[in-house]
Amino acid sequence: MRLLVRVLREFLETVLPAILLALFINTFLAQATVVRGQSMEPTLHDNQRVIVEKLSYRLFGGPHRGDIVVLTVPGNPDRLIKRVVALGGETVAIQDGQILIDGIPLAESWAVRWGGPDYPPTPVPEGYVFVLGDNRGHSNDSRSFGPVPVQNIVGRAVFIYWPLSEVGLVR
Repeated sequence: MRLLVRVLREFLETVLPAILLALFINTFLAQATVVRGQSMEPTLHDNQRVIVEKLSYRLFGGPHRGDIVVLTVPGNPDRLIKRVVALGGETVAIQDGQILIDGIPLAESWAVRWGGPDYPPTPVPEGYVFVLGDNRGHSNDSRSFGPVPVQNIVGRAVFIYWPLSEVGLVR
């Protein structure tokens, strides 16, 4: 009986707080996710593991153009990882591979593999973002499902932790 009480006490003092702390971190601060597919190449690759931080958008405002975000899309059970290219209140279009924001070509400082369909000028509603994969010819993105509500963004990809040869910040 004493052994059972000691084991139960050890569990309540050590294991339970560790589980609760891990759940808190995963729910509110950060979580690990796996990149699935080639839609973010050459920036991110299939089966890379990244850390997604969840706190900055809650504390310091929504996403910025160029952020790589993990999001959910209604009707798709998988979480997607994409780059924010247009914000609420802007009009986005894609012509011959060039993104236009309010009619002005977007200077993309990130690596892109061009391709995919053109997209007609479309207003992005306030509280929404327009996301694209960096591998434009092989990406299921806002050209298919439209602008995404900011509330559907899980967080921002910040750090690659696997494979070890590619450890570093997400750019």
